[in-house]
Order: sequence, then C-alpha cells, then structure tokens
Amino acid sequence: MHIATWTPERRRLSQWTLLVLLASVALIATPAQAAPTNLIRNPSMETLSNGFPTCWERSGWGDQNYTFDVSNQARTGSHAMEITIESTSGAGDRKAMMLESPACAPQVTPGHQYDLSVWYRSTTPSTAVTVFRHDTTAGWQYWTDLATLPVAGAYTQATVRTPPVPADTDQITWGVSIHGVGTLLTDDYSMVDVTVPTPDPVCTFGEECVKGKWEVMPFESPVRGIHSVVLHNGKVLLIAGSGNDPDMFAAGTFKTAVYDPANGSFTNVETPEDLFCAGHVQLADGRVLVMGGNKDYPTADGTVGYKGLRDSFLFDPATNSYTRTNDMSGGHWYPSATILGNGDVISLGGLGEDSHGTVATEYWDADQERWLALWEANQTWSFWGLYPAMVLMQDGRLFYTGSHTFGNGLPGTGASIYDYHAGTIVDVPGLRKKDERDQSASVLLPPAQDQRVLTLGGGNVDSNPEANRLVDIIDLKEADPRYRPGPDIPLGTLTGGVPQTGDQGKMYVSAVILPDGTVFETGGAMHNRSDPVYEASIFDPQTDTFTPGMATDPVPRGYHSSSFLLPDGRVMSVGDNPGDGSFDMRISVYSPPYLFQGVRPEIVTVAKTEWSYGATEQITVDSEVTRASLIRPAAVTHSSDPNQRFVELPMTVDGNTIGLNVTSNPNIAPPGWYMLFVHNAQGVPSVAKWIKLG
Repeated sequence: MHIATWTPERRRLSQWTLLVLLASVALIATPAQAAPTNLIRNPSMETLSNGFPTCWERSGWGDQNYTFDVSNQARTGSHAMEITIESTSGAGDRKAMMLESPACAPQVTPGHQYDLSVWYRSTTPSTAVTVFRHDTTAGWQYWTDLATLPVAGAYTQATVRTPPVPADTDQITWGVSIHGVGTLLTDDYSMVDVTVPTPDPVCTFGEECVKGKWEVMPFESPVRGIHSVVLHNGKVLLIAGSGNDPDMFAAGTFKTAVYDPANGSFTNVETPEDLFCAGHVQLADGRVLVMGGNKDYPTADGTVGYKGLRDSFLFDPATNSYTRTNDMSGGHWYPSATILGNGDVISLGGLGEDSHGTVATEYWDADQERWLALWEANQTWSFWGLYPAMVLMQDGRLFYTGSHTFGNGLPGTGASIYDYHAGTIVDVPGLRKKDERDQSASVLLPPAQDQRVLTLGGGNVDSNPEANRLVDIIDLKEADPRYRPGPDIPLGTLTGGVPQTGDQGKMYVSAVILPDGTVFETGGAMHNRSDPVYEASIFDPQTDTFTPGMATDPVPRGYHSSSFLLPDGRVMSVGDNPGDGSFDMRISVYSPPYLFQGVRPEIVTVAKTEWSYGATEQITVDSEVTRASLIRPAAVTHSSDPNQRFVELPMTVDGNTIGLNVTSNPNIAPPGWYMLFVHNAQGVPSVAKWIKLG
C-alpha cells in the first residue's frame, strides 16, 4: 500500500487548490451586483413620437435663431439630440428637457442626491446642466444650474451630483442648455440615486450634541468690537474707532486690532480716523474697503446730530495697515457696502457731514481703485436710511431687504429692488411692520443659487416698542417677488430667567450662515440698549423651520454686538453696548451641534487656490462627503452683513477625488476670498480651506 508523503510543497499546492475551489464556489453563489436604476425614460432617445423623442420636449426662452434636430450622429443607437444657435440677442437659452409630466419626469425623494450623466459634443462653452423641480404645492419651477460643460469635439461624458433634493419636491426634470452661438449634441442620459444613508448618531457629549456649546474666552478684547471682518488669513479684524466714547473721540484715540483665533493673540493697528460706524466690504483681492465713519458726535443740546466722514481707506491683511483712498463725494455715518459681480462696490445711505441723510450713490471702481465722482455715478437721489441691507441679486440688481439701523417712517413698503444701471427703484410688498425693523437681520439663505432672503426680528429706537418675533421670507426668482410670513423667532428668556411671552422678540439679532447650510440665530435685546434676550435657534432653509433651544451665549449681546463664522466651523460673538455707556469686552465662541457628531471630514488637497467661474475645480477628501460650498467671510456690524452668502458647489464624485462645479455667474458669487467647506451625511463639516474666486 502506498502512503502519500505531505511535503511542504505539496501542502501549499493543496491549500492553493482549496482556495481556488472556495473562490469559485463564492463566485457562483454570489449574484452579480445589479446596475443602478436609470430613472430616465427613453434615455437614448431611440423611441420617437411624431418625429421627436418620447418623453422629451423642446424648451427654452429668449430671442435666438436656432434649430432643434433629431440627429443620426448618435453615440449609441440611431438618435441624438442636436441644438444649434446661429445667432442670439440678449439673454435666453435652448434645451431638450424631459417632459414635465407624471409619466416622464423622474421621481425623486426629498433629501436624496442623484448623479446626472450625459454624453455630449459641443462647439461652445456656453452650456449648462439645468434642473427644474416640481414642488407639490407651487408646481414646476427652476431649481439650479449644476455645471457648465467645456467644448468637446468627440462624445464626452459629464456627470454631476445634485444637492439634496428640497422638501416638498416629488419630481425633477433636467437637460443641457445652450445659450451661445454653436452646436450641442447630447445622447445617453442617466440619472441614478446615490444617496448616502445618514449614519446613526454617535454623539456621547450629552445635550451638547443637540444644543451645541458656548465658551467664554479667558481673555478680553483690547478694542470695542463694533465692526468685525474675517480676513482670508483666518484672523479677525476688529474696528472700534472711538468706540462710541466721546472722550476717546476728543482725545483722538481711535482703535483697531487684529485677533488670531488660533492662539488668542491681538495685534494693535494704527487707526487714521474715527472709523466708528463706518461701512466695510471685502474686495476681490482680500483687502478691506472701509468707507465713512464719525466726523463728530452730537452737540450737548441735541440740536446737531452725528456727522459722517467722507474719508475712505483700504486695510491690507498682509501688512495690518490702512492706506487712504480718494474721498467719497459726501460724508457717510452708517453707510451700506455691497460688492458687485464685477468687483465694484456700491455704498448707500447714512448721515452726511451736515447730520442729515445722505442721498448720494457712492460707486467704487475696482479697476481704477477709486470712488467715482458724483457726476460719474448713476444717481437716484434717494435716501435709503442707515445701514440699509442691500443684497446682490443674480441678475445684478440690489434687493433692499428692509433691515436698517435707526430711522423711522421712511416712505415705501419697507423693501425694494434697485437697478443701479437703469436708475429704477421698485417697491416690494409683504414686509410686516416695516417701521419696526431697526437692527433686524437679513440673510441670503443657503444656497445663494436659490435667491431666497430671510429677514427676522427688529424694533424701533424712536418709539422703543417691544422688539418683534417676525420672520419674513422672499423668493427673488419669482416674477413679482413679495415677502411671505415665515415661522416666528422662538421665545427666549430675559435677565433672571424670566420667560418671554406672546409677540416678544428681539432687535440687534445676529444671523450666521453655517457650513451645513443652516442659519444660526443668536443674541439680541427686547428694547433699545436694554433687556438682553437669551435665546438661540437654527433655521433650516430646506424646511423653513427653526430648531429652538440651542445653547445661549452667557454674555448679553445687544447694541454694537456681532456674531460671525470662523473657518473652523465655530461662531464667534463680540460686543454689547447698553444704555449706561459701558461696553462688554468679552469674547464668546459657539460650537454648533455638528461638532459633536463624530469625526470631521478633511479636505486633503486642493489642486489650486485660485478658481475660475464656470470651471470644475479638483479636491481630494479623506472620507465620503455629501455636499460642498463656498461661504463668503463676514464683514458685519449692527446686525448687518449683506454680502454673507453660501454658494453651492455641485460635485462630480470619483471616490475621494471630487470635482467642484463653480457657478458661471459672478453675481451669485462675487469675486474674492471664500471659505471652502465639505460636509458628510451627518452634516459634520470640514475645517475650511481658503479659495480665491475670480
């Protein structure tokens, strides 16, 4: 009888054979993974009805010479869609779209995300992936442009991920629009659900997971933080000027400091004039344009009020110094400042050198680096009040939200749309209690592409009623936009824990855009320079609801207070100037609940830090993320920061390599430095990277 000898070589061969057999069994036993379901009907346009692809339609608007054709230059099969624009005048586009019908438009689930894919050839870069959504209440409406497509001589696949589908949306339809002279061919469309399931909560920090947490810094600010600007180096410019202190003004003691949140240090800056209650805005190169300020305090008998400066300065973060520009055409105390899509700045309102309201429109030419003379700028000779909140719209006009500081009984409805180039002002209806919006807050809700503005709270310094809880929301994309009531600000408590009741709200309120696409509402007081309110909440633009009961700042934050987002995702608060003339120098920092929800994603690499409009910019991340955005850093005072905005960056995802599709419209994202954030399915954001756009 022969007995086998198990040599080491034979044993290895036997083990290898067994592994191969087991792997073969596994392959036979495991069914092939099903391909993702394409939600588009007739995606390759092969089925025709009356000579045109079934479930598709010709769409577009504007004045062009154009043709739609079912082409035989297909990528697969026999048919493709061909659109040619031979000439065009003015705005408009043409596109093939899925029919807006229950049978043809893809069904979607609110909160889910979808990868939209199309193969295309194009002779023009004037294209965009355009999406419409069906609101279960309001019907079909434009949603967003997700990406522009570069010129492609051969068929090229473009894929882009939608943001989370808004609430009350049951269907979407989309296509590739062409808005310039050229030819576009498209074929083989695809739409698949790529939603990342939201993980179970991992927080073990108790109520901080729900409410967040405040920390009062163990040091105080050396200056009265009346003006706060987050610089593109991550530091914070705090401007006091004389700080609402006539003795400091008389002594010529004007203060500015730069605060570094990384180490708690302050750098004092030589301040050339009394920039108390100036205007300020960040320019495209990261310098801060500071305009106006305080020329003189009121006389003792009250017959003469504050007087505005016409001086203007550029603050350079690289040198921590001010450089004087040319003067404005008149003085401005409490002026607005809004950057435009071309990098220019419009400043309106405030009090002049004679203590009366200034009616001049001041226009900063970014190329010439100067204020235009009075006769060079378009004038309407309108008084806009003090710190009028002027929000840049996607078509280049300005929306006056109705938020302002001081003032009473200005004519009109309290809100309006201002066209600088046409010189027109059109009243906008719907803002409730327009004369009790003193130091209310207004914010362009995330994302900026949605063009919705929220205005909340306010009071009246003159009549000094109890501040209100009113929240009004407007959709500027509507043909005739109007404010509509939103949910009231949640009730808080007064000093000693006394609860607010009824319609009691707050003025001096702050509204801060967070990197998860929500808005943090904090601070405020119930009367002029008295009765601080301890209440904070988070507003969700997807549902138009507040989550009440956030942790409250232990420091009162009333008149001359500000709150703003830091690059690490926390919120910093400074200032409080009650009626007794004192000033609270403490600094508070809030960590929102998302910072207690698990490990933060990280932006590992950014291919380049100078970005172009309409481009797809590349980053890598260390883990799966669901959303990316650019947030413009704060330049805030008196509850007013009209340039604050959150710009959606639709993603093209390939594992941990992500293409971020930048808007082609500079009115959506004016040129300048932005904080780039990503966040994951739990809403946990990364630390920001700094990006210079345009």
